Amino acid sequence: MQIANVTQYHLEHPMDEPFYPTWIPEYPQSVHECELFEIETDDGITGYAASPSFAGGLDYEAPLSYFLLGEDPHNITGIRKKLESIGLIGPRSWHVEHALWDIIGKDAGKPVYELLGGEHAEIPVYASTGQVMDTDERIEYIERRIAEGFEAVKLRITEPEQTEIVREIREAFPELTLMVDANKGWAVRVMDDETAWSYSDALAVARDLESIGGVAWLEEPLDRHDFDGYARLREATDIAIAGGEFDDGVWQLHEALKRGAYDIIQPDAALATGIEGGKEIAAHAAQNGVEFVPHTWTNGLGFVANLHLVCAVGGRWCEYSIEPPWTPAVRDFMLTEPLTQEDGTIAPPSEPGLGVEIDPAVLD
Repeated sequence: MQIANVTQYHLEHPMDEPFYPTWIPEYPQSVHECELFEIETDDGITGYAASPSFAGGLDYEAPLSYFLLGEDPHNITGIRKKLESIGLIGPRSWHVEHALWDIIGKDAGKPVYELLGGEHAEIPVYASTGQVMDTDERIEYIERRIAEGFEAVKLRITEPEQTEIVREIREAFPELTLMVDANKGWAVRVMDDETAWSYSDALAVARDLESIGGVAWLEEPLDRHDFDGYARLREATDIAIAGGEFDDGVWQLHEALKRGAYDIIQPDAALATGIEGGKEIAAHAAQNGVEFVPHTWTNGLGFVANLHLVCAVGGRWCEYSIEPPWTPAVRDFMLTEPLTQEDGTIAPPSEPGLGVEIDPAVLD
């Protein structure tokens, strides 16, 4: 089997109204943009993958074709080396590996999680927010999520004093599991710079969260490459420290584990590692007593790839991005059916490959 054709589609899906994601400071996001890649083989099997996009698109069909045409899609390790080369001259391309697994699973008649050695399982999800809200608005949001079956919610904060919002949420929902994401690991600086935290800021926030109680982790309070700062913070606080979602390639994540940076490591298979690399990091994390809970806020294909990975490695949580107008229908607009949780859990599709279908209308 050989890769015979690579086709890229730039997709845009409008939202009902804008929202303000903390990772693009001051930017009113009103459109979900992504790059969809269709990888066709000479055996007639097609796999799909998608990456986030921005500002009208990132076109790299031509260089991707140059590296992939004629390759056997089963040669995951070899093609990953080519994806590293693409990253030297253009966008990081770990998401492309998802299409290879899609092809391999369809060829074998097996879902990806089974190819990875996993068994079908229902995975608990936490509702992941994307912007800072005041307490009253966030209480309304949480009440809706609890009614939908969620038992955990991840809040966003961008300033140290916003731990007061977390405290007020804890008082309103004393039994709810909370996570807190500071979003200081990285940012898209198109409108404004993010407010960086010093180590002292991060420590003060961690100590506040300790006093609030019931906080499962503090996520990315420092730059994503400040491994020594993260290790120092871990030593100084009882709050679990999480990060690693946007590191580029497994070597950075291995280095983070080597330096003791995290209690919880969160590489996104669409952004940081691909599926094979994610499984490698999950194994290394387990050897070091570190929990593996990948970030997954990209699109429906990125989400389902991470879901197969979490299932295969026996992960305890799966992130479920939901911040209306960002909804599962918006996240998964390129799919024929959105991937939805039920009673606080979700399972990966059991159909061959990634187990999802692309809506023909988006290709048209």
